[in-house]
Amino acid sequence: MTQDSPLKPDDFPVKVENQKLRTQKDEPVAVAETPELADQVAKRLNEHAHQEEQDRWSA
Repeated sequence: MTQDSPLKPDDFPVKVENQKLRTQKDEPVAVAETPELADQVAKRLNEHAHQEEQDRWSA
């Protein structure tokens, strides 16, 4: 995944390895300053992706 590539639905849920965020295909997404920040970012990304999926089904 290049730096400018947007995340796709099949990249979720994003997982965390220490400070690194990775897709389900184990591709790097980002590196956070701390493991705690990485957890928070992954949680928010995953929640947002889940909400978008729910919105698609309810439309």
